[in-house]
Amino acid sequence: MGFVSEFKQFAMRGNVMDLAIGVIIGAAFEKIISSLIGDVITPLLLQPAMEAAHLKNLEELIMFGSVKYGVFLAASINFLIVALVLFIVVKAINSSKKAEPVSIPPTPPQEILLTEIRDLLKNK
Repeated sequence: MGFVSEFKQFAMRGNVMDLAIGVIIGAAFEKIISSLIGDVITPLLLQPAMEAAHLKNLEELIMFGSVKYGVFLAASINFLIVALVLFIVVKAINSSKKAEPVSIPPTPPQEILLTEIRDLLKNK
């Protein structure tokens, strides 16, 4: 098998394509979450505290002149929101999946006969 055909077989595997699609969707999802945090949640929830500190961005919070704990806070809030949204999405997907009824195969006649013989021998 040639190098090119082997590479083509590797690149076109289902798992590789699924992973590539997941990475692309993840990048787009990250932009949505960043906008949700920066444009919606931070102004709504943190606006009073930020106004008291005379800040426009959470990332501007600095302690001891160089410790940017606002960046850490923003990253932590971002992580919590991403985890919450993914939890909700996975929960919705799992609840939408319907459990397929398990069909029990019929008992073979030999087993029925052996069961009857066993029961008769127990009763003797």
